[in-house]
Amino acid sequence: MKILVIGSGAREDAICQSLLKNTDNVVFCAPGNDGMKLNGIKTISINEDEFDHLANFAITNNVDYTIVGPEEPLVNGIVDFFKSRKLLIFGPTKEGAQVEGSKSFTKKLMADANIPTADYQEFTDLQTAIDFLNNDADFPIVIKADGLAAGKGVYISPDLSDALIKVTELLEGHKFNTRKIVIEEFLEGEEFSLMAFVDHKRFYPMPLAQDYKKIFEDDKGPNTGGMGAVCPVANISEAIEQEAITTVIKPFVKELYNQGIKYTGIIYAGLILTKSGIKVIEFNARFGDPETEVVLPRLQSDLSEMIYQMLHHKKVTEINWSTEGLNLGVFSVSQGYPGKQISGDLGSTDEFRNCPLTVNYASVRKENHRLISNGGRLYLIQTQANSLVDAQTEIYQELGKLNQTNIFYRRDIGKNSI
Repeated sequence: MKILVIGSGAREDAICQSLLKNTDNVVFCAPGNDGMKLNGIKTISINEDEFDHLANFAITNNVDYTIVGPEEPLVNGIVDFFKSRKLLIFGPTKEGAQVEGSKSFTKKLMADANIPTADYQEFTDLQTAIDFLNNDADFPIVIKADGLAAGKGVYISPDLSDALIKVTELLEGHKFNTRKIVIEEFLEGEEFSLMAFVDHKRFYPMPLAQDYKKIFEDDKGPNTGGMGAVCPVANISEAIEQEAITTVIKPFVKELYNQGIKYTGIIYAGLILTKSGIKVIEFNARFGDPETEVVLPRLQSDLSEMIYQMLHHKKVTEINWSTEGLNLGVFSVSQGYPGKQISGDLGSTDEFRNCPLTVNYASVRKENHRLISNGGRLYLIQTQANSLVDAQTEIYQELGKLNQTNIFYRRDIGKNSI
């Protein structure tokens, strides 16, 4: 098959590599990045928001179907646009993508489906939010931008003064173009991610993963887009996994369908195991990043065939996942990320080509046979090993061989799986 993947990050690199396990497939990535070319992926210089150009490319090149990686084109209606051109595309429509694009929309869906989540209030007016924080809030408290914020629009405010700063930034300063915020109770417990392939009423869960959002070791510092991930999650039992599927994914998919939203694509549930049971932190409308980079390498079935069947609304009869060991991925990011980033040289392309582990590239560009940083998260190194210690040893050994001047990475990814 000929398949077009839309996006430019490590997640899209991982999707492409999974599709290329079937050596008969031809895979394009638009726009992709210079690092992906080192993995043999054909990149196409069309940006993810150029719907018309992307659709024309799919038509001209007889692409069988398209997969959308990032949330922004989904929320902006790329699936509706492709469907209007009679093109097959894997992802939810604009209406369905609201599960990520609007936190208030998703909170209502969860309420309708009786899915457990944090108690919350919505605010569009700054003074009303300030009054709530002054009179009714228990700290710490969680403040979320209602729309998309590239994984950085969630704040845990330890006290009133910090919360007042955050709501003012969002509702008065309109950080992330925010017009509405959600303030919700702070939940304590073990966080984990559950993704599922969805085809209208049908869904197919993936193995659990755990990502590490904080920039520093021991989960300190500000949130990032994700500093690494592990799959499976050793300290979440099979019973809890089944409960998450039964009490979260199943009713959510059913509620979408009952409300007339025929959802095809990926549902991502960010979950937390609290003292009172599983609760939903968030839903996303696409593959998680960096979870995808450690989940898809465990897939033994043909991803391209599975998605083809779902796009034709046929039941996928068998999906096989590796049950051996674990997969671990660690992101290298620019010094200064997620604040002011310092860019620079990352090493020669040969150094990266010679890495014996899987490298998923994100914000990198090539210049004179060298890779240069081109954003915050640069590349993820991933491996499958029998134990966490073995996986960490392999990854940190390879990371240590690369130029350290302009990169930073956490040295405790997977720590909860010991």
